[in-house]
Amino acid sequence: MSWLNSTPLMMLERYLDVVTMRQTLVSTNIANVDTPGYHTRDVDFRGELQRAMNGDDTSLSSPFVLPVRGLIARPDGNNVSVDRESMLLAEVQLQFKAATAIIRSEFSGLSTAIREGQ
Repeated sequence: MSWLNSTPLMMLERYLDVVTMRQTLVSTNIANVDTPGYHTRDVDFRGELQRAMNGDDTSLSSPFVLPVRGLIARPDGNNVSVDRESMLLAEVQLQFKAATAIIRSEFSGLSTAIREGQ
């Protein structure tokens, strides 16, 4: 891993990429709640985050999407749980807000350093 990829801002950028990828999957699951035979999909969030942090750029272009096991399927074969997906969506939103707040703080510190250096 190069020095550039190990800066806190670059790591936060990769974290946001993984969070955004998961948010897209959760939204897709919710959108398919009435699709017969649709099976809930998710990513190994920690695994994808680890791959992204290790500098594996292919992780975001070809994520390891998994079917979610252990969910109860309805008679039409669909196993999307709106409660589960809503909880995951709220979790992803909190993760995104926290990361963007940290990035905002980092840029504010940089801006202060630039202003005081003049």
